[in-house]
Amino acid sequence: MIADDLKALMRVPGLSGYEGRVASEIAGRMPVPCRSDRMGNLIATFPGTRPSVMLFTHMDQLGFVVRKIEADGLIRVHRLGGVPERALPSQAVVLSTRDGRDIPGVLANKSHHATLPEEKHLVLSAPELFIDAGHGTKADVEAAGISIGTPVTYAPNVIDLAGGRIAGTAVDDRAGCAVLLDVARHLAERHGGPTVHLVFSAQEEFNLRGAAVAAQSLEPAIAIQVDLMLACDTPDMAHLGEMALGGGPGMSLYSFHGRGTLNGVLPHPALVSLFEDTAGALDMSLQKSAQTGVLTDLSYVQLVGEGVAAIDVGFPIRYSHSSLEVCQISDLEDLSHLLVEAIGRIKSGIHLERWS
Repeated sequence: MIADDLKALMRVPGLSGYEGRVASEIAGRMPVPCRSDRMGNLIATFPGTRPSVMLFTHMDQLGFVVRKIEADGLIRVHRLGGVPERALPSQAVVLSTRDGRDIPGVLANKSHHATLPEEKHLVLSAPELFIDAGHGTKADVEAAGISIGTPVTYAPNVIDLAGGRIAGTAVDDRAGCAVLLDVARHLAERHGGPTVHLVFSAQEEFNLRGAAVAAQSLEPAIAIQVDLMLACDTPDMAHLGEMALGGGPGMSLYSFHGRGTLNGVLPHPALVSLFEDTAGALDMSLQKSAQTGVLTDLSYVQLVGEGVAAIDVGFPIRYSHSSLEVCQISDLEDLSHLLVEAIGRIKSGIHLERWS
């Protein structure tokens, strides 16, 4: 079921601020009714006892926004989110119109035969690139429903790899969404346990906006965030850690952005123990992550109200923010199982003061 949900969600474009189609797809797969807020977050509540838990993941993806249409029909864009510019030329994209159509295009790459020696190893910035959607004039582009502000994302793609691995678009964080859908199905059948607010947050790739708004409204005592964790099992990443694809779910013990946004998460000790003890009881591998350059919306959720006991858990991913990210289904299945069991272990007497 997780694989089916993931593949379906990967095929739905949903740039930050334009998550409506993704939210509709998720809501149609949820076992209970959902509601949305003014930021575009999708929320489902499973009533229970105190303390309340906010379990969340983001449903948006990164991409571009149209900023100019040239007279010859070529389209200029701004980046939205951490798009890797060195991986952009020749990528297929879709431009999503207001009436729900996806118009294909390609990020142009200068013809190799005309590329000068000094150009061969240059990386063009996003403002220097242009999208070719096949139209010959600005009027043709506008007649197709494309205008300034139109959202652009990588063309949806799903590739089944060997060993239960999947490559494709927006694994970050449609994989998290698929995990939460699986958790929701278990919560819908449970008897007892804490109140759980499942949140599929909006605008995470646009400065981590949606989840903080949801937390202000829900006022949880505990926040558990699900997102990618950098797989370090390829030669280019091996020096950064020990997270491995297929090694099971992960838990972050340190995250710090360090690039402009001086924020991160040092997890709550009681929640670290909760997940370690739960994984031990399940005889499940629980990988550990400590990374700089990584930032999730939990960074802001933890600061709501009097403070929220917070922890990041997730799944290993290769090639993050590229058009073809890779994850392993067994990691997602184990993560869902871990979350369901850990939430079931949260009792009213859990000590949430940072230090006793």
